[in-house]
Amino acid sequence: MQKMIKTRAGREIILPTSEEDASITTTALSDPDAQPLSDAELARLRPARGRPPATIKRPMLSMRVDPDVLAYLRASGKGWQTKVNALLRQALERGDM
Repeated sequence: MQKMIKTRAGREIILPTSEEDASITTTALSDPDAQPLSDAELARLRPARGRPPATIKRPMLSMRVDPDVLAYLRASGKGWQTKVNALLRQALERGDM
């Protein structure tokens, strides 16, 4: 008889029987591209934390802007600060500054 568990979200998951589990394990181990890691390899693993380092180190900037300007920029969505940087760069290249 197959065992069933229920997640916190209410989904029901049917667990494989011991025979099915053994078959799955045997099949997985027969794949040369999907071998389990050794204890030494597992010991070398480190969790990746945070963002990868940027190629260009940008300095932090603090400046005051009108509230409506800030609201408009933030309303443009995720990455709005990068968009502001692009706008400033375009102004520099046009000689507007």
